[in-house]
Amino acid sequence: MSPGAPDDEIRESLSAGEQVFETWRKRAGIVAAPVAFAITFTLCDGLTPEGRRLAAILAGVGVLWVCETIPLPATALLGALLCIVLKVADAKKVFAYFGDPIVFVFIGSFILARAMSVHALDRRIALAFLSMPGIGASPAGMLLGMGLASAVVSMWVSNTATTAMMLPIGLGMLAAVHRVRSDRGLASGPMDARTWPFATAMMLMIAYAASIGGVGTPVGSPPNLIGIGLIRKNTGIEISFFQWMLLCVPMLALMFVVLFVLLRVLHREKGSVGSSGEMRQFITIERQRLGGWTRGQVNTAIAFATAITLWMLPGFLGLPGLVGGAAEQFFKTRLPEAAVAVLAALLLFLLPTNFRRGEFTLTWPDAARIDWGTILLFGGGLALGNLMFETGVAHAMGDRLTSLLGVNSLWAITALSIALAIVLSEATSNTAAAQMVVPVVIAISQSAGVDPIPPAIGAVLGASFGFMLPVSTPPNAIVYGSGLIPITRMLRAGIFFDVIGFFMILLGMRVLWPLVGIAAGK
Repeated sequence: MSPGAPDDEIRESLSAGEQVFETWRKRAGIVAAPVAFAITFTLCDGLTPEGRRLAAILAGVGVLWVCETIPLPATALLGALLCIVLKVADAKKVFAYFGDPIVFVFIGSFILARAMSVHALDRRIALAFLSMPGIGASPAGMLLGMGLASAVVSMWVSNTATTAMMLPIGLGMLAAVHRVRSDRGLASGPMDARTWPFATAMMLMIAYAASIGGVGTPVGSPPNLIGIGLIRKNTGIEISFFQWMLLCVPMLALMFVVLFVLLRVLHREKGSVGSSGEMRQFITIERQRLGGWTRGQVNTAIAFATAITLWMLPGFLGLPGLVGGAAEQFFKTRLPEAAVAVLAALLLFLLPTNFRRGEFTLTWPDAARIDWGTILLFGGGLALGNLMFETGVAHAMGDRLTSLLGVNSLWAITALSIALAIVLSEATSNTAAAQMVVPVVIAISQSAGVDPIPPAIGAVLGASFGFMLPVSTPPNAIVYGSGLIPITRMLRAGIFFDVIGFFMILLGMRVLWPLVGIAAGK
């Protein structure tokens, strides 16, 4: 679940029984969090005094993250505050993590995404994908087009915003097809998922593709930057924007193909879906509503292209056989990824849409509406994660888990980290799941003497897999509110995709990580 998702919107998407469960889940944290704190503090007497107090804080914060008794960002701030009050670390050290360079990558990318939404550039990109030849000519084409548009947009925009944008487009396409089906006598009355499984497949494709699309870039999903930040702080290894994409885009492509096949198999359509002419007409009308390219869209595209180019250029220059050397180091030292994110965001305030009237691409009131909650959640999580290493908590947890589970090889630890993240992401936000799992698996890897990077990245990618329930992620909740997804079908598809996702991530890491290491010049 993303911390930026509106609670009221998700709550309205749930059934009465699910709302009762959610209410009691939140209330349970009031009792469970203090109990977890007290029990952990009592049992962890083998740690240093600071480590013992931090372990208790982590237990209480973890319960609150799972139960969502208070908002996730507020829980992260509470954890940071308790670290200061209970003398785990001083205020200067704890709050310094909220100013980590990775935080500014978040801020810059969120402002870029906000500009794309304000000027409907994200919608223009999505409709351009849906206008490709073959979309609308068949059920497979429609499903492929919606999924491709959702995944590509979600590489740069939050999965929640992508789903909210794609849902009305998907519903409009389904409504157009339903009219054709009704005219042909294939359907009657309102759309009914029980007699039209293709509608369920379409809704699930929007949500699931938006979630997996975020793994493709460091800025696509908060867990990605969380993992990169924790890896850098605790191993000294920098993972560049280019290297991340080199590793994760092929995995994203595999995930998308598997998702497409899975939804087609689970939701077989009997008979014709509709007319390709009807679909083309719908997409044409939607594009006409957007009109021609506006100055705001052009300026946003310029800022967006600048960010992508400067994020990827250092890694590209470092490839064997290319210029490398001084040019690569210049960009890495003078324009690191955080500086590029800030530069691209500033361009939105410098590029005018109407110079005479003093109007620019983005106003500050619009920029201020970015998801500050995720930024606070990341800062608090980064503080807790790094203090786990400084106080010895992470290594103590790693040693204990290693001895209990008997895992000590690289790929056994990687498999464990992926499984933990997937299971945890079904119960709490993907951001919180990554913050809880990544420090532990890094410590386990270091204790076992193996490379900590594959397990850490495996945990990050596993945190993006939460597909079983409406409350697992905001995209699930948003499309569930359409009424076109019976809960049993979401459970069925989610279980299959979670299990398959585990093996896809593990296989992808085993095959691609050695190649990426060579390409990065390691």
